[in-house]
Amino acid sequence: MERAQPVRDGHPRIAIVGSGPSGCYTAQFLRKRWAESDIVIFDRLDTPYGLIRYGVAPDHLGTKAIAKQFERLFAREGVQFVGGVDVGRDISIEDLRADFDVVVLATGLWADRTIDGFHRAGGHATHAGVYGSGELTRMINGHPDRDSARISIGRRPVIVGNGNVAIDLVRLMLTSPAELAELGVPHDSIEAVSNGPVEHIDVVGRSGVAYAKFDPAMVRELGKLSDVRFTTDIDLTETGDEKTSSITDLVDGSPAVAGREVRFHFGWTPSHLEGEDHVDRAVFRDTAGRREQLVLETDSVCTAVGFTEAADDVLLRSTLESETTDLTRGLLGNGIYCVGWFRRGPVGTIPANRSDARTVADAIIADIEAGHLSGATPRP
Repeated sequence: MERAQPVRDGHPRIAIVGSGPSGCYTAQFLRKRWAESDIVIFDRLDTPYGLIRYGVAPDHLGTKAIAKQFERLFAREGVQFVGGVDVGRDISIEDLRADFDVVVLATGLWADRTIDGFHRAGGHATHAGVYGSGELTRMINGHPDRDSARISIGRRPVIVGNGNVAIDLVRLMLTSPAELAELGVPHDSIEAVSNGPVEHIDVVGRSGVAYAKFDPAMVRELGKLSDVRFTTDIDLTETGDEKTSSITDLVDGSPAVAGREVRFHFGWTPSHLEGEDHVDRAVFRDTAGRREQLVLETDSVCTAVGFTEAADDVLLRSTLESETTDLTRGLLGNGIYCVGWFRRGPVGTIPANRSDARTVADAIIADIEAGHLSGATPRP
């Protein structure tokens, strides 16, 4: 890349690292302000759109269609996509700062959070047969780094977590191989998910149903699945909130007899796993301390408890912060900003990332127009 000059003529050169929704939204907002600036989006993968392409369930076509609006960035709005470049390894942040006036980190958080008792201190599971929801979702979406050969869901999986991602996993595990193929799921990924096939799913959450993180609309969507009996360990006479009602309606509306069953457990904290090498049982303790432990026979455990930084990631926010860091504006240091989950942690949906991108783009615009940036950092 050619070496950039300091900001001049009102047309800063901007590098964005990460082509998921946060990175693309940021490019959109900055392009509206600077129609003639060089804006380049870098990504480790050869194809853009990150979370939208590899993190959204393949049957949620409406959400995946968001990528269509980003295609205009590259086709008509002059934003350049450079794939196959791992920033931090193939090129350093310092090199980007030497070639661009502004660098925006939008790499997200992709590592699955671990669970005490289910994982060792180093992050590895205590038993084989334990998979993170991010790993599974990327595999189902055909991520190029997937390792489907090591994944086997079996007939009786346990899903830990009671958010929307856990509901996604339930739905996808009960979707037929033919339907998954129609959605574009690779054959090897279909084999990993459907090799049981799944007959019984236990979904276990730490909180009570009223405080679960799932969207009631996601629970209602499960009612469209055929030949599934839904059950739960909560008292169905307890009503009053929408989340409890959604579970109650799902259970009451499902057939009394079916070939497959999904049972929702609420108020259970992970304790430990049992088995020789491969997990055979998942053990939970009552969060409130009133009930005996819950022991579930299982072929696999799928954790859906959120995301975090990978310990060995080259780009860690903590190592890039400086005395001028102001995360409320997305500022890490002179000319370096962050956006999306990389800025604020694994909270919020794609619309939230759009709002986040606007906040950070506004901060970049304000800083440049106020002359607060010194332009590209010269190479030593």
